[in-house]
Amino acid sequence: MTTTTSAGDTGGTGPLAARLARAGQRLRQADRAHPWVLDTAVAALVFLMFCLPDLLHHGGPGDRDGDGRRRFRFVFTQLPLAAVLALQAGLVLPLLWRRRRPMTAFVAIAVVFVLQWSLGAALRADIALFVALYSLALHGQLRRLPWAGAVMAAGMVLVAVRVSPAVSVWDALFFLLSTATAALAVGLTVRTRRAQLAGLRERAARLETERDQRIRLATATERARVAREMHDIVGHNLSVIITLADAGAYATDTAPERGKEALQLIGDTGRTALGELRRVLGVLREASDGARRTPELSPQPGLADIETLCDGVRTAGLEIVYRTVGEVDALDRGVQLTVYRIVQEALTNTLKHAGAGTRVDLSVVVEDERLVIRIRDNGPAGHHGPWNEEGHGLVGMHERAALYGGTVSAGPAADGGWAVEAALDLTPQAGSR
Repeated sequence: MTTTTSAGDTGGTGPLAARLARAGQRLRQADRAHPWVLDTAVAALVFLMFCLPDLLHHGGPGDRDGDGRRRFRFVFTQLPLAAVLALQAGLVLPLLWRRRRPMTAFVAIAVVFVLQWSLGAALRADIALFVALYSLALHGQLRRLPWAGAVMAAGMVLVAVRVSPAVSVWDALFFLLSTATAALAVGLTVRTRRAQLAGLRERAARLETERDQRIRLATATERARVAREMHDIVGHNLSVIITLADAGAYATDTAPERGKEALQLIGDTGRTALGELRRVLGVLREASDGARRTPELSPQPGLADIETLCDGVRTAGLEIVYRTVGEVDALDRGVQLTVYRIVQEALTNTLKHAGAGTRVDLSVVVEDERLVIRIRDNGPAGHHGPWNEEGHGLVGMHERAALYGGTVSAGPAADGGWAVEAALDLTPQAGSR
């Protein structure tokens, strides 16, 4: 049987706790904006609760009280009203800076406290010393607490000795030192709790920053991936279309049927490019209602599609000899896509810079845990110039190869022409299967 607990079952403690938390937050914000208000309120509260009664009963009929009180009052000295006011001011006023300068406030109150008990007077305002000790434990430097504890213990011994005619010294010490220990413990507890909350807030802020950084990094990575895909698709197909258009324009007057064939090839290449663009952009498009639209997807190109790629480039005028060595069909789909894009980029640059009539030798070789792609043409040695100065072709090839711990090198061949070689490490893919 399943039971549920409603807010009424807990006596409404949930909403009450929430209201108290909000009220506490508003008070903390107000205190940070006007810290002097709380300090003044504490000093005023100590005056009203502990100083005012002493002033009202000063010089009153204490001798007509009971025997116990008469005996207790007999121990202390009756000071003039001006002296009482001065001592009370010395005990209460330092509380105004108990949070900004806790050690200074504690020392000032301790000095007045020792002076007062040296004169043999007892004042209710002595509670200010315990408040100062609490504030020192909460706001002061921890390394100063032992000195403050020693001063506090000495003051409590002085008080116990002064009241010894009425109360046992050990009973007085036990009560006074217990009170001082409680003030110290409460201050340290609140300090520890605040430090824990501050640590949690800092950790939450750090985690939020790290989350934002991961989101930005993921976004940048995805943008780079889409940019590579777009560059490979647009750059290659536009190069083929431009070459076919130039050839068709040249053949229109001499061989109209070849011009017509070129136009048909341009249309096929454009439709292929459009389909690939729809596939890439379709995964980024979302419907207006927030649901992701399902695009018409086709499989990512692989090694089996390199032959089709070569056929398309051959129609533009390149002579391509393509061969494979090893178990290429068993390669991971990600590796196959990387190989396809590297080959596509290399052929695009050969078509763009070397032109029609160039011979290209293309090989994909799998050697144990290593895959090597070699593309070499017989064009003029310097026909490529600065590699792909108009785009980011070589950068994209390096990035794709780096995904598999590989390298890419490109430059003039020793015996003429241009050579591109890429090597991929297949060990991570073999280990992940």
